[in-house]
Amino acid sequence: MNIILLGAPASGKGTQARLLAEKLGIYYFEMGYFLRKLAENNPPVDEIINKKGELLPDKMFFLAMKELLGEKISDGKGVILDGFPRTISQYGLLKNWFSEKNIKVDMAIFLDVGEKETIKRLSARRVYERRDDDKPPQIKKRLQIFNQNTKPLLDVFQREGILFRVNGERPINEIHEDVVRIVEGK
Repeated sequence: MNIILLGAPASGKGTQARLLAEKLGIYYFEMGYFLRKLAENNPPVDEIINKKGELLPDKMFFLAMKELLGEKISDGKGVILDGFPRTISQYGLLKNWFSEKNIKVDMAIFLDVGEKETIKRLSARRVYERRDDDKPPQIKKRLQIFNQNTKPLLDVFQREGILFRVNGERPINEIHEDVVRIVEGK
């Protein structure tokens, strides 16, 4: 099973993706972690994502991601994509690449968390957990980028019949139970 898990920053995507990957025994791809690792040895990438809080150009990101993910999806177990794709263009690249490998996206789960809750969660992160892009100006920019680029994907997923919405403003275990019910029902 191949699942896209998406939501605004601090929506709990990572937590839910890890829990689900563990339950299903499938590969977990966390885009944020992948990009931070990529930025460590690549100053232009670091400047774009960490200093400016912007998205990498789709093709630049996709080439790097494809190299890592290619070996992981070849076993046929499936993958949970956390925070990817972030744009309609990235989804097109992913679908084309999956199609070449006779793979499809089975579902997209959206953790619905409002802007107030997102800001509250990011602001409440402990000092040692905060990243450069967790500061107020970058938080606003991240939310703006999410609303402009990622939210339109919801319409695409809805039209394809693969979108499932989950209220992300509840305790972790309640959210996880809903996500598992959705996956098991598919």
